[in-house]
Amino acid sequence: MRRVVHLSDLHFGTEDPALLDPLVARVNALKPDLVAVSGDLTQRAWREQFQSARVFLDRLEAPQLCVPGNHDIPLFNLVFRFFWPFRRYRRWIGRELEPVHSDDAMIVIGVNTVNVYAHQSGWFGAAALARVRAAFEATKGRRIRIVVAHHPLEQRPEDRKTPTEGAAEAIEELSRLKTDVVLSGHLHNWRAAPFAEAPGRSAVLQVHAGTGLSTRLRGEPNDFNLLEIDGHTIDVTRYSYAAQARSFDAAETCRFEKADGGWRLLQDTVRPGVARCR
Repeated sequence: MRRVVHLSDLHFGTEDPALLDPLVARVNALKPDLVAVSGDLTQRAWREQFQSARVFLDRLEAPQLCVPGNHDIPLFNLVFRFFWPFRRYRRWIGRELEPVHSDDAMIVIGVNTVNVYAHQSGWFGAAALARVRAAFEATKGRRIRIVVAHHPLEQRPEDRKTPTEGAAEAIEELSRLKTDVVLSGHLHNWRAAPFAEAPGRSAVLQVHAGTGLSTRLRGEPNDFNLLEIDGHTIDVTRYSYAAQARSFDAAETCRFEKADGGWRLLQDTVRPGVARCR
């Protein structure tokens, strides 16, 4: 079994300091095999914000895989935005914008969906798809295939942000490649559900995380995900911040099973308050 913690939208610069120690304590207590961070580590890509993010990441004991989000490049400094958009990210978070983690049970590929010419919306380009395709096709044996990207590939009608450019092509190709999971953020809400469900396609499990630390909440508590991957089942547990307990506690769990048509929710394993698993 593999355990993957999924954090997103930490937004250092708007973080709630009271959440830092509880989040670090809970993540370390879970002893994951990997911590995947799906972008927006900072609010405005300032040096001090990246430094705070680096201090936080250094407190986590597990290996980490991070990808940038649209807030991780300068917004107002147009010279840096267009010519050196990731200079500070590379300096403080990691040289690789699209890192890879691989072991004998899973392969996790980071995709940089940031569009430097757009304020908020992202894109999943042909080059990124080709890179994912090459990595997955070179993978030998049965391994769980996970993609980590800041911008989601599928949104609900009530999600008001601009859809990701190239999402339709990415959904089609990732399904063809038998991708198991896409981890994303950006929307600041939690959801776990299959997508790309259509005749002849393999359904992929998309897992959104809300914001782990930021005060920029959208009607939901701060949270993160734990994925427990065991053969043909994946349990997705949402850990949300409980102010009275001053800790991140397990709030809801969904179990998904791999079938002929891809991933599907096992209805009888859903625990309280998980309508968004469907």
